[in-house]
Amino acid sequence: MTKEIDFYFDFISPYSYLAHQKIKTIKQRENINFNYKPVLVGGLHNLLGINAPAFIKPKLKNMINDCHLIAKKEKFNFKWNYKFPINSLNIMRGYLFINDKIKDLYLNIIFDAYWKDNLDLSNQEILKILLEKCEINSSKFFDGIKNSSIKDKLKDATKAAHDKEIFGTPTFLVNNKIFWGQDRIDFALDEYNK
Repeated sequence: MTKEIDFYFDFISPYSYLAHQKIKTIKQRENINFNYKPVLVGGLHNLLGINAPAFIKPKLKNMINDCHLIAKKEKFNFKWNYKFPINSLNIMRGYLFINDKIKDLYLNIIFDAYWKDNLDLSNQEILKILLEKCEINSSKFFDGIKNSSIKDKLKDATKAAHDKEIFGTPTFLVNNKIFWGQDRIDFALDEYNK
């Protein structure tokens, strides 16, 4: 039996943001370890040969509405990002590059910047300001994410998720069982508590 819940996420996934907000609430009342597993959702889609909802107009329209409904019900601050979707490569590599001690801070600042504050995270100057808030040296960050070992880590993590038949974000993995979607977190918790 596992003692943690693997949480596969990508910063550009609005449902990953909503799941992250739920995780923060859960962690305030329960001692559960959520193991954040960064993947490139676009990479997963490419490996599977599927189109992302962002590129299918009726799905995108429904997704925007759905995210607002969830955020309102859960009382989460949420704003659909006008720059959706962006290439999340740099910020996802960044999660793998930074020191473990600041990963939680980085998660909160990057997720909030994109899905609460409506910032363009593809803009390097905006990202530099956010890195300062995390006390991350931006020069080291931008050099570090170009390192082949960091690039390979993200590629390998995405491929490993694909090999486990994970096809989107957010996904929870508990006891080798997949629970896909922010609305499946309760089922993941039930499996965890078995």
